[in-house]
Amino acid sequence: MQSSQLDFFPILMQMLLAIVFVAAIIIISGKLGPKRSSSVKDANFECGVESLGNARIPFSVKYFLVAILFVLFDVEVIFLYPWAINFKELGMEGMVKMVIFMLLLLIGFFYIIKKKALEWE
Repeated sequence: MQSSQLDFFPILMQMLLAIVFVAAIIIISGKLGPKRSSSVKDANFECGVESLGNARIPFSVKYFLVAILFVLFDVEVIFLYPWAINFKELGMEGMVKMVIFMLLLLIGFFYIIKKKALEWE
């Protein structure tokens, strides 16, 4: 099946319409919205609490390690969804490959537990 550039015209028009709509809403709301500035409104805050001290405090490496491990295992679990959808078509070969995949995941998980990477001190 051949496709021409004309086939992509509706997609281009929809993208252009979306961009123009978003830009128009931002511009209109900036022009029509209230402009009441005060020292209280201009003060920095985070989560409704006044900030105290320097914002550049060092974080523990454990925080970043747990975050990276979470993302790693979360991405690994994403690979289970396509396998579950195509379970019948993959047959026994797909089952063996997924068992190997899960074993490698469990080995990594038990390694992390052994190294106490998820424990806070």
